[in-house]
Amino acid sequence: MSEATRKKIGDSRWLKWLDERVRLKGWVVEAMRKPVHPWARKWYYCLGGLTLVTFLVLVVTGLILLQHYRPTPEGAAESIGYIMNDVWLGWLVRGIHHWAANVMMVLIVAHMVRVFLTGAYKKPRELNWIAGVLLLVTTAGFYVSGFVLPWDQRGFEIASAIVGALKQVPLVGDLLAGIVTSVTPVGGEALGFFFDNHVIVLPLVIFVLLLFHFVMIRRQGIAEPL
Repeated sequence: MSEATRKKIGDSRWLKWLDERVRLKGWVVEAMRKPVHPWARKWYYCLGGLTLVTFLVLVVTGLILLQHYRPTPEGAAESIGYIMNDVWLGWLVRGIHHWAANVMMVLIVAHMVRVFLTGAYKKPRELNWIAGVLLLVTTAGFYVSGFVLPWDQRGFEIASAIVGALKQVPLVGDLLAGIVTSVTPVGGEALGFFFDNHVIVLPLVIFVLLLFHFVMIRRQGIAEPL
């Protein structure tokens, strides 16, 4: 960013008004002046940022879909049909949400592979690597639970498979399956569990992990390649 552009931004009246109240100017200027090393400008170093962009797309489109979705066995499929056929551009919003989820899974896996191959998981970045692994697991939880929410044949089968897999866990299998649903066969309780995790629990977890992840990146910088 050129000095002229920085000066123009700094002279903005509304930014001055905001800075008088929240004191962000110093932090923003420091962030803008921090140099980016030439080796960090290659396309594969952008995978993490692209993952964040797709996540933000999912948040926006998910909030729009949430206005019309009903998390009940009787209303889930019907509300999806309503979104697709009656809500203005609902089909487009749902399509963007669906494909953004697929793209995010591909990007986060590619990002983790890049971090591993460039040795960015090594000391002193072990904790950030663990946070990245947890973000991958959380993203997978988003991805799977999203397929359950339409509560169509595929969603029902996925929920049943997950409950069945949990029951196979030694010692605590029945307890874990009971957390998802206390009745057999799988029914509305399981749908409620996946819905609550998709829109409340997992977003809170991923927000905390992202905050930690980016703070550590700011403190430690981007690791040099091997």
